[in-house]
Amino acid sequence: MDLIKLTIDNREVEVPRGTTILKAAKGMGIDIPTLCHFELEGFKFHNKPGGCRVCVVEVAGRRNLAPACVTECMPDMVVKTNSMRVLNARKTVLELILSDHPNDCLQCAKSGNCELQDLAIRFGIRKNPFTGAEHTQSSYKVELSPSIVRDMNKCVMCRRCETMCNEIQSVGALSAIHRGFPAVVSTAFEKQLTETPCVFCGQCVAVCPVGALTEVDNNGKVLRDIADPAKKTVVQVAPAVRVALGEEFGMAPGSIVTKKLTAALKAIGFDYVFDTDWSADLTIMEEGTELIGRLTKFLAGDKSVKIPLMTSCCPAWVNFYEKHFPQLREYPSTAKSPQQMFGAIAKNYFADKIGCKREDMVCVSVMPCVAKKYETGREELAKNGNPDVDYSITTRELARLIKMANIDFNSLPDAEFDSPLGESTGAAVIFGATGGVMEAAVRTAYEVITGKTLPKVDFEELRGLEGVKEATVHVQDGLDLKLAIVHGLGNARKMLELIEKGECPYHAIEVMACPGGCIDGAGQPYHHGDSSIIKARWEATYQADREMPIRKSHENPSIQAIYKEYLGEPCGHLSHELLHTHYFDNQIKVEAE
Repeated sequence: MDLIKLTIDNREVEVPRGTTILKAAKGMGIDIPTLCHFELEGFKFHNKPGGCRVCVVEVAGRRNLAPACVTECMPDMVVKTNSMRVLNARKTVLELILSDHPNDCLQCAKSGNCELQDLAIRFGIRKNPFTGAEHTQSSYKVELSPSIVRDMNKCVMCRRCETMCNEIQSVGALSAIHRGFPAVVSTAFEKQLTETPCVFCGQCVAVCPVGALTEVDNNGKVLRDIADPAKKTVVQVAPAVRVALGEEFGMAPGSIVTKKLTAALKAIGFDYVFDTDWSADLTIMEEGTELIGRLTKFLAGDKSVKIPLMTSCCPAWVNFYEKHFPQLREYPSTAKSPQQMFGAIAKNYFADKIGCKREDMVCVSVMPCVAKKYETGREELAKNGNPDVDYSITTRELARLIKMANIDFNSLPDAEFDSPLGESTGAAVIFGATGGVMEAAVRTAYEVITGKTLPKVDFEELRGLEGVKEATVHVQDGLDLKLAIVHGLGNARKMLELIEKGECPYHAIEVMACPGGCIDGAGQPYHHGDSSIIKARWEATYQADREMPIRKSHENPSIQAIYKEYLGEPCGHLSHELLHTHYFDNQIKVEAE
């Protein structure tokens, strides 16, 4: 490794050649403020436009100030990160940015989590000297889509969302438009998101430092229905929520708060509190059976069977292939997502069990995901216009709801999920991490195919936070399952391109739209680029799996009971009607009006 020496704030440091001043300073414990810079180590996400100039530093021998995020260290360089010249420049830059920014912090959804707000406080900006600029502020109409709220008046042109959308997710819905005050990151021809290739993954929301991009808030609708005595409110909680919600209440990342969040939901007033893990186990039964069926036909020589089977749990991923690769929509499993399987069972089976009309039951989901909001509105996931899941709220929305209700979350006594839709296994818990769905499916498929008990439940080869993982699992003589796991839609695109070329060697592929899977979903607490938080959530997910008394979906007694009492068999007539779906050609061509 080629190392160089330089001096930062009167301290000598040695770093690899090519290291930026920002990264070198961070390694020394020196905090240089940034706005446009955003990096997720290990996920290959690095936004580096160097445009905001908040991170400027003084370099000896250089006439102008240097942006630390894009300026590489040089041998014998002398850097000052906190000189009066630097501090005055940063403050002026922030004042100029604020001159074209709304002053509605009290009403902004990002208030308290806004990086621009934090910087304004840090630099003591209480009055903006550039008052004349207020008459030339950009003026855009706020857009409300099924999942995302866009307020381009708050865009600071950091271009993080553009990098995420184009380079990491390969969706291509966002780009910079206009110049001067009207300059923002927006859609082609300023179309609505629904008229673009946007798939509502929400990763733009996750990286936006201000309130330009936020999720649609459904808390008001949820509270209205809880307060309605004519309604029965049922709530389900996704696996990734339990390893992240605690962060909103001062707990360490990765704290497992399953029983406290159950207690909180009951205290808020939901009539029944269930676990999406239950329907994740149900998903494995349906998706696993479908995989075995396809494999059996394929290995028998039926080349009309679509292999590889691709998972279908992630609605942003479903939206992605419908919009970008509709010609390949027969490859994904027809199994609905766990959220929607739960809704179908809740409104068709559980409602009848408790003597409640379908229309009088309100089904709410707590998800780590923004795309789940869009999913609840799909017409085919409803019956006579009544959706299987009425509203989806994010982990962040649930935290706000708990705080609004004045609940002391940390002091709550433990509470259990209600039955029968609250009993689950470790296989369901790991749905929240990339690779978890595949591992859960393999645990069941192995035992169903061989009739033997797994010698080891943990499939370490299917785990990890690499963008693309592949593994071969020996099931029995003549059957080695070739598997791939990808997260991030840019990686998913590569897999679909392989299928198009007829060069895909896998039997099954798991796809999650968000980097890291649901643990880093766009609805989770903001981590501001701290990848250690994602790793802590990931480790907690597998810890929760290890602590479960049952770790295979097909051994869940509640799942066995629902098939015996109601559904019949996996992929049978009734289960196919309620738990499976179909996909559409939703390709969009953006053209100027």
